[in-house]
Amino acid sequence: MKKILTITASLLMLLTLAPSLKAQEFSAGLDIYSSYIWRGLKFGTGAAFQPSVKFTSGGLTIGGWGSYSTGSEEAPEADLYAGYTLSLGENASLGVTLTDYYFPGTPYFDGNSHYFEPMLTAGLGKLSLTAAYMIYDAAPSGSGDLYLEAGYTAGPVVLKIGGGNGQYTYEDENEDDKFGISNISIGTSKTITITDSFSIPVNGSVVLNPSSEQLFIVVGISL
Repeated sequence: MKKILTITASLLMLLTLAPSLKAQEFSAGLDIYSSYIWRGLKFGTGAAFQPSVKFTSGGLTIGGWGSYSTGSEEAPEADLYAGYTLSLGENASLGVTLTDYYFPGTPYFDGNSHYFEPMLTAGLGKLSLTAAYMIYDAAPSGSGDLYLEAGYTAGPVVLKIGGGNGQYTYEDENEDDKFGISNISIGTSKTITITDSFSIPVNGSVVLNPSSEQLFIVVGISL
């Protein structure tokens, strides 16, 4: 019941914040990464193809996102999400997003197959703050897991540090469910011009996960 109330409240918040629909746009894209690294956690093996489809109207975004690895451990993922970002001025913003994480291979309509995450984001100039809460039936605490992250943009470089408990730090390696730092990353991006009308955005990151004692280097392109 608590999970249902949280999800309902998040959706109502999105609808309340959303203005009348203007400048509606549908879009699709595909990112290809050398590996799938999410907040310091690695999923699957080999390169990852990550398709996306979304609808935007003003600050409102509704969409679907997936990831499918090419290695022996595919770790498929198919997520649905809805979010709204409110501009508070030239360099400030506040956003709320609700994501339904689903991993194909389990029954879609099984309650244990979904992980729901309400997330708040705030931007102030070069600084960004994120707070997320993972809700799922098998949560060891009976409620959910917390993730906090701070980011800073310094020219072409983006610095991030984040951490959490439970699902955010490999639950099986964190049996006491303590909060741990799981994502320290340095990233940058550039655009490679192919022709006058076609270019490919490229981004890369070095990611350290102190919780699992792992270091990752990942590069991706967007089509």
